[in-house]
Amino acid sequence: MPESREAAPAYVLRGTLLTDGTRAADSVVAVAGGRIAYAGPGSGYDATQFPGAKELPLPPGSSLLPGLVDLHCHGAAGGGFPTADGQACREAADFLHRHGTTTLLASLVTAPAEELLRALGVLQLLTAEGLIAGIHSEGPFLSHARCGAQDPRWLRDPDPELLREILDAAGGALRTMTYAPELPGASELVRMLTGHGVTPSLGHTDADARTAAASLAEAADFIGSAAQGFGPHARPTVTHLFNGMPPLHHREPGPAAACLRLAAAGTAVVELIGDGVHLDPETVRMVFDLVGARNIALVTDSMAAAGLPDGGYALGPSEVVVHDGVATLSSNGALAGGTATLLEVVRTTIAAGVSPADAVLAATRVPARVLGLETEIGGLRAGMRADVVAVDRDFELVTVLRGGRILPGRANKQRGVT
Repeated sequence: MPESREAAPAYVLRGTLLTDGTRAADSVVAVAGGRIAYAGPGSGYDATQFPGAKELPLPPGSSLLPGLVDLHCHGAAGGGFPTADGQACREAADFLHRHGTTTLLASLVTAPAEELLRALGVLQLLTAEGLIAGIHSEGPFLSHARCGAQDPRWLRDPDPELLREILDAAGGALRTMTYAPELPGASELVRMLTGHGVTPSLGHTDADARTAAASLAEAADFIGSAAQGFGPHARPTVTHLFNGMPPLHHREPGPAAACLRLAAAGTAVVELIGDGVHLDPETVRMVFDLVGARNIALVTDSMAAAGLPDGGYALGPSEVVVHDGVATLSSNGALAGGTATLLEVVRTTIAAGVSPADAVLAATRVPARVLGLETEIGGLRAGMRADVVAVDRDFELVTVLRGGRILPGRANKQRGVT
């Protein structure tokens, strides 16, 4: 993650520390040179070690969170990552950074091969610039029966030749890929992905429970035996659990049951779009209770409409209409991504009954571990990159630091780009 050569200023923030699944009141975070220099009890903070540091005023009852990490995000602020429009992609990333998501994967959707390869080339450049942490390809090796908002015209069975072209076009920036395990050639696809340091993410699948479980276990084994490209805690993931797969049924449990079981066992990480639209709040709370926050990654699945009013938008080649903040395909009414930021997802997850510490953990350290970046981001510990999000007692955004620099603008309670 490239950082500015200019020395970052020093800041001090005071509030309740929410990091690594813990909560500590009366804490201090001090940053200097773009890194966290101190994070801990206020009683242990020595101001003389930070001469010239500026203390940032925060409202009473504020909390300090690590910068949020989104593994599944198609865009925001009018820019969609699948468009291959470099300027629009940069504006989307900037908007997300300013609203608390300091690290993200740019997600693509199923599209003609030439469009997919062109978008990969653009996003590789954004990765090299440090604006995004890499690329997530949602397709094209997905189930027609569970395509959701994916354009069925361009879905296909796993194709080693196309995958090689995708990997080459991404230039090492591809970090995760969604795949349907029941498709012929899925096992070889998983082997190829893990051999290149890419995390397989099971999703958009019509598989039965046995097939899903076997594929996740195999993916975990491949990751464990990979020579390079993965962190020590790497695991396969599940793309937006419950969405894009058969519903859980007591006589036909389907992939959801297998994903829950393997997540609870620590074999996989499940994504949850906890925005109040894609999942009922009771479902979100149930999953946290069943598998634990350390096996969950909160995601947005956001698209270009995030941060903007209702209206017409696009998700890759598909037309989308947004009404009351809910994005659906114009053609058939299928859900077509989200419009919430990750901080809004965290807030909605807390409202569902999940503890703030667990909700923040699932939006920070867990996804950072998926990316193999847990020593750099996803926590507030000395030596880590100074990505800090300060929120008020209602979890509304107050201040964002990315790499130790305060980002301009702030979110408010009304929709709109700030």
